[in-house]
Order: sequence, then structure tokens, then C-alpha cells
Amino acid sequence: MANRDIPVSDPVRQSVAKKILDGIEKLAEEAQAATKPLEVDPYRARLFEFFVTADGAGLVGDERSSSLGDSEARPDDETDLSADGLCRSIARRWGLDMAARDSAAQQTKLASDQLERMRVLWSVMRMWMEWNYAWCRWQEFHAGPPRQADGMVGG
Repeated sequence: MANRDIPVSDPVRQSVAKKILDGIEKLAEEAQAATKPLEVDPYRARLFEFFVTADGAGLVGDERSSSLGDSEARPDDETDLSADGLCRSIARRWGLDMAARDSAAQQTKLASDQLERMRVLWSVMRMWMEWNYAWCRWQEFHAGPPRQADGMVGG
């Protein structure tokens, strides 16, 4: 729903993305400390505000037609706030990317704190993808009734 025709400089994109990532990280830590899921308010509402800000800055994109292999962003690009990019950045910040690789290589389980953070990250990713899908299709369902050739509304 953002106006993607307005150019935004790279330093501004980086600053906005960093603030969003920092905010999501802090929010996740608050939810964990309170032993509350991110899916309930006030956490869900605050996470949605981060989504709206990211979308407004043109950092989310339309994920309906992309796949994991389509990503043009560099793996270390923190301005990619698609669901995949967001989770990749947070996983890197939390050390989950390396922990998962080590766990797979050594065929061991993740430590319980890492597993809990992985669950939190999955919650973020799931909600982010759902909001992106709904946000991208909003216009489709709010465009108004189709008009007939004679100017009459409806059928």
C-alpha cells in the first residue's frame, strides 16, 4: 500500500530498517520476559506497527509472487524486510543462523534458549507473511462494486 514511486536514499532506508529491526528485537525480548506470545496484544499491535512502517518505507515488497530463490538482496542486507529478509537478519543478530548450522552439522539439538528464540522468530515470520499477503490484496477487495456498461452498479 506504500507509494513505491517516491525514491528513498540508501542511508535513510538503512536507518529505518535498523530502527525496525532493533524495535522488533526489543519487542520479542519483552514478550519473552513476560512469558507472553507475540500473537496477543500489546505485542501483536506493536509488531503490526513495525510492519506498517516497513511497508511505508518500501522495505517489504510483495511476497505473493516471489520464492526463496528469487531474492535479489544480499544475505547481509538488513534493508530487506520481507518476511525472509527480516527473519534472516534477526536470526543473524541472535546467532541462530550459526547455531542451526552447528546443530545440523553435529547432529545435536538446539539449546532450549535457542529453540525458544527460533519459535519467537517463526511467530514473527508467520504474522509478517500474513500481513503482507492481506496488505497486498487490500485494494482487490476494497475497490468498490464493478460497474456495468450502462453505468448501473452491480448485476
